[in-house]
Amino acid sequence: MADRISSMTNPATGDAAPSLATLVGGIVGDLQTLIRQELRLARTEVQQEFTQAKFGIIFLAAGAGLLAPAAISLLFMLDYLLKEYTTIPLWGCFGIIGGAFLLLSGLLIAVGVAKFRHVHLVPPQTAETMRENVQWIKNQT
Repeated sequence: MADRISSMTNPATGDAAPSLATLVGGIVGDLQTLIRQELRLARTEVQQEFTQAKFGIIFLAAGAGLLAPAAISLLFMLDYLLKEYTTIPLWGCFGIIGGAFLLLSGLLIAVGVAKFRHVHLVPPQTAETMRENVQWIKNQT
């Protein structure tokens, strides 16, 4: 059959049809190019996802960083200040100030978690094109 293919000519140009080895070589070359392009796309998408993850990490670190020193120093100062100028018992002052800082740190952590929700561990565009490529290869065989 390979002899029959190689002996055929293109009626429009009169050129001989390409050999089976040439066709297979072309397919392999195309697959190599496709794989290189997919890897470049994956690298680009991973870099974009890393940039998004960086901002989530920054907000989480800011929330945790604000929580620690605030809980140690400002809480005591504000608790005694509130006690000094009101008739609220000291334990109530600790509860009010602690609750306010808890809400602030919770808000910062929630913003950080929301940023992480937009991070995809598997790049979606690369995954989709890989599925299409696999489907195309299956159809060719």
